[in-house]
Amino acid sequence: MTTGRRGGRGRLARAWSAAAVCVLALAGCSAQALADGGGGTAGAGDRPNATGTAGATGKARPKPSATPPKSLAGAHINIADGQTVGVGMPISVTFDRPIPVAERADVERQLKVAADVEGSWGWVKDRNLLDGQRVDFRPRAYWKPGTAVTVRAGAGITRHFTVGRSLIATVDVRTHFMTLETAGSSRRVPITAGAPGMDTWNGTMVVSDKASKIFMDSKTVGYGDQYHDYYYYAVHLTTSGTYVHMNPKANTYGGRQNVTHGCVGLATGGPAKRFFDEVIPGDVVKVVNSRDTVAVGNGYGDWNLNWDQWRATSALD
Repeated sequence: MTTGRRGGRGRLARAWSAAAVCVLALAGCSAQALADGGGGTAGAGDRPNATGTAGATGKARPKPSATPPKSLAGAHINIADGQTVGVGMPISVTFDRPIPVAERADVERQLKVAADVEGSWGWVKDRNLLDGQRVDFRPRAYWKPGTAVTVRAGAGITRHFTVGRSLIATVDVRTHFMTLETAGSSRRVPITAGAPGMDTWNGTMVVSDKASKIFMDSKTVGYGDQYHDYYYYAVHLTTSGTYVHMNPKANTYGGRQNVTHGCVGLATGGPAKRFFDEVIPGDVVKVVNSRDTVAVGNGYGDWNLNWDQWRATSALD
C-alpha cells in the first residue's frame, strides 16, 4: 500500500482516483490525430512556451460549490482501466469545477491508491484549468516496472493499470543528442532542438499521447506563417505544444545545431518512427542544458518538484 510522511507527521498517502476516462485531458492540444480517425487541425504549434489554441474551450468558468463532492461527481482520470503506462505517469484527476481550498483535504481522503509504493497527492495548477481543478498522485521516485495499481475515487469509481518497462529519454540540447535508456540497453540519437530564443523547455516531461500524423499551424502560437503543415510520428510532451517528432531539418542539423521552434526533431528514414513505435504514455523525456524549466501544470511536469516540494502541495497534514 502507499504510505508517506509529511511535516514529521504520518499520513496515509493511499489514493483512489476518479472517473470517466479522459486520456487526452491534460494534453490540451487541439491537435487532431488523423491516424486516430480525426480530421481537424492541430492547434498546438512547435513552440513549447506558447499557448496557441490549446485549451480554449469557450465555456464559462465553473463556480466553486460549498458542498464537498461526496461521490466525486464530475471527476475524470487520465489512465484507462487496464492500460499499461510508463514509469513516469502520474495519476491525474481533474474536476468539472474548481475544488475550494477548504474542501481539498476531504477530496484527497476519497482518493485511494493500492500499490507497493510511497507516494502523495498534490494539487496542480493546470495550464488549461482553474486552480483547484486538478490533483495528481506521484510516487516518491518513478514507478517500478511491473507494478500493479488500483485507483478508487469515492463511491463506485475504480481503475486498474500496470506499469510497463522503463523508458527514459534524456535530450541534451547542448550536445544535440538524445540518450535512450530502456530494458537495460542504451543508445544515442542525433536531435535538433529549439533555436536560440525558441528554446525547448528544460526539465522532466512525460509522454501524454502520440499520433502518427498531426497538422501544426504556426499562427496558433504566434509565429505567423512559419509553418503550416503535417508532421509525422509526433510524441506529445506538454500542453503548450512540445513534441518529439520527425523533422526533415534533423537530416542536416541533427547532432549539430538547434534550429526548431521548440520541439525536438528526429531525422527521417527511421529514427523518428523507431522512437514513436517504442514510447507509450507515461514514458519520461528529460531535457537538460536548456533554459526555463517546464511548469508543473504544463502537461505532466510533476517530477520537476523535489519530494518535499511535492508533498507540500497536498491539502493533508
